[in-house]
Amino acid sequence: MEILILFLLFYNLLQKVLTSKELISLGKSRLTRMPRRGLILQTRTHWLLLGLALLCSLILFLYLLECAPQTDGNASLPGIIGENYGKEYYQALLQEQEEHYQTRATSLKRQIAQLKQELQEMSEKMRSLQERKNVGANGISYQGNKEQAPSDLLEFLHSQIDKAEVSIGAKLPSEYGVIPFESFTLMKVFQLEMGLTRHPEEKPVRKDKRDELVEVIEAGLEVINNPDEDDEQEDEDGPLGEKLIFNENDFVEGYYRTEKDKGTQYELFFKKADLMEYRHVTLFRPFGPLMKVKSEMIDITRSVINIIVPLAGRTEAFAQFMQNFSESNFHNYTLVSLNEEFNRGRGLNVGARAWDKGEVLMFFCDVDIYFSAEFLNSCRLNAEPGKKVFYPVVFSLYNPAIVYANLDVPPPVEQQLVHKKDSGFWRDFGFGMTCQYQSDFLTIGGFDMEVKGWGGEDVHLYRKYLHSDLIVIRTPVPGLFHLWHEKRCADELTPEQYRMCIQSKAMNEASHSHLGMLVFREEIETHLHKQAYRTNSEAVG
Repeated sequence: MEILILFLLFYNLLQKVLTSKELISLGKSRLTRMPRRGLILQTRTHWLLLGLALLCSLILFLYLLECAPQTDGNASLPGIIGENYGKEYYQALLQEQEEHYQTRATSLKRQIAQLKQELQEMSEKMRSLQERKNVGANGISYQGNKEQAPSDLLEFLHSQIDKAEVSIGAKLPSEYGVIPFESFTLMKVFQLEMGLTRHPEEKPVRKDKRDELVEVIEAGLEVINNPDEDDEQEDEDGPLGEKLIFNENDFVEGYYRTEKDKGTQYELFFKKADLMEYRHVTLFRPFGPLMKVKSEMIDITRSVINIIVPLAGRTEAFAQFMQNFSESNFHNYTLVSLNEEFNRGRGLNVGARAWDKGEVLMFFCDVDIYFSAEFLNSCRLNAEPGKKVFYPVVFSLYNPAIVYANLDVPPPVEQQLVHKKDSGFWRDFGFGMTCQYQSDFLTIGGFDMEVKGWGGEDVHLYRKYLHSDLIVIRTPVPGLFHLWHEKRCADELTPEQYRMCIQSKAMNEASHSHLGMLVFREEIETHLHKQAYRTNSEAVG
């Protein structure tokens, strides 16, 4: 652009100078020269002017190229203070953003096509109903199954929501009947279902899954930003008095699960960075278009959590727990001492009843648990008195001596908190960590005091909730870890408890691949010796 401007200026300047000279020359020779010759001279002058301008522009362009600063193709681009990020990092970041926006654009196109199809189907449905109505008026009745051909499609879809476990808990025979939720953020899904291609944490690879979650988040934003009159949320203005608008960056976390004969339920939570209130949206897809169930605002600023930890011995573990706990700026502790044989259920019962200041949310925790402040917010968001109890699935870490056998010393605990197949697993058979309100715990009858020693009492309590009208939220959460410790199974345990203890001990040591390496250690060493001997023989030969 700068070169073009200079070229035009230079061109105009030369044109003015040469034109004036041409006029003088033509004035002097007007009486002696023919008009045709003057025209030829004028044409040559313009070409000379154009050539000089192009030559000067070329010289200026070469000068700018010579003076331009040299760039290093491999130099690091600026990033966060104190860190160097190479070109590959920003290329990957740009590619990820491009994939995100392409996914969103594809989702919007698909939604438009879906809405057109739904509109056409609804029109055809209304036309069909009108025809049946007209036929009935002429004395011909329609015989059909009301379940198979409902008279009102919207009524049928709402009936699917009523059948699902959305607003009220379904009474289940055992813990095996629970359909767990999977949790997700904008970039990752935390899932329980295992397999060769599944991981405890993953970025969705399948396009249909990415499209599904993007569509659900966008639908949740539409509900929040354009509320109905029956929504349980108040209009809130921004800091400058404008209407508060939420976007995808305000999405905190979500949960979803599918009942194969009813549909898929979605629980979405949104929050502005400078506000304390969360926006909660429940959506349901009854094997048809998404339908809003409810929209509400949740204020967690006054939601107190009592963290109850039963303990007998384990002084070092308790010291580590208190250190982690203190880092979260918690300073209120109450010690309830019992001079009797250890019983986990008994300890939790006493701790639950020790609070006498009204309703309170309780988190039953163990001394080997590491949790984040974000998890406590999840605890607040997913438990509701008289309606919901929260049973998060803990990510249990393997023995660091096996996981990090290639290192001289295992890394600090904070660096071990990663969701990888070889670092740990989702403890989907454990029900000891739970968030519930004191009133629900007392109403359900608390723990079974007949259970002694290790294990069993948490399963009994879990089954009580499953048999009630409360909704049980069961899902993996990223901010809750079970730290590895050596497990000892006492001789005084019943055969059933001892079997459960041994199974838990085996599960906690290492991943399938790491255990396989330990089991086949001799075969591996023999193979390595053979390989070394063959290499040495070839070298000597």
